Amino acid sequence: MTENVTVAAGGAPGAAVGSTRTLLTCGIVAGPLYIVVVVLQLLTRDGFDISRHPASMLSNGDQGWIQIANFGVSGLLFVAWAIGLHRVSGPAVGRRGRWGPRLVGVFGTGMVAAAVFSADPADGFPPGTPVGAPTTMSWHAGVHFLVATIAFLALISACFSFARRFAADGRRGWAAFSAVSGGLFLATWISVFALQGARPANIAFAVAIALVLVWTSLLAGQRLTRAGEE
Repeated sequence: MTENVTVAAGGAPGAAVGSTRTLLTCGIVAGPLYIVVVVLQLLTRDGFDISRHPASMLSNGDQGWIQIANFGVSGLLFVAWAIGLHRVSGPAVGRRGRWGPRLVGVFGTGMVAAAVFSADPADGFPPGTPVGAPTTMSWHAGVHFLVATIAFLALISACFSFARRFAADGRRGWAAFSAVSGGLFLATWISVFALQGARPANIAFAVAIALVLVWTSLLAGQRLTRAGEE
């Protein structure tokens, strides 16, 4: 790691190590921050029901700026973490080992884009919105759906990328945790469409998102600890 950060810092290894550790710490904060802000809104926003409404719909209404800021800040933290992951990956892992950080970066960028392009109001939220699925979709909601799809696929792929890398390193526990997190996220996401937004599927998907964001935080802690040991 020292060689990598020395080059990145132009011959200032101490500063480079410190900045890399800061970037890795961003990954510890990003997932829990997003979860806490969503849960607080779930408990306080009138008309919001996690079994009916995806978290992205919180971007609507008078308090929609809270979720917009949540997407933006969390996304930037994930991008920063991706840069830190790239720094500590090193040339020894090869090209395949570099895909994990890149995919995390795509996910973070997608979250930032979700802050810019909001989902449409629907199914009674915010209060006053007609109940049921909307009959039309705005252009910005279409972009939101597209970037969310790309971001989800990137994060799922990152889970499997790190699972393969951990398995190669003989870290079976981390490999299993990574694969299960990605697998559950993918399965519940598919179930939302297969079951046409059934409430159990929506709740399962929300839980899977929380799990995979916990995975990102724990992974960031693991990488930070290992970076300190190298």
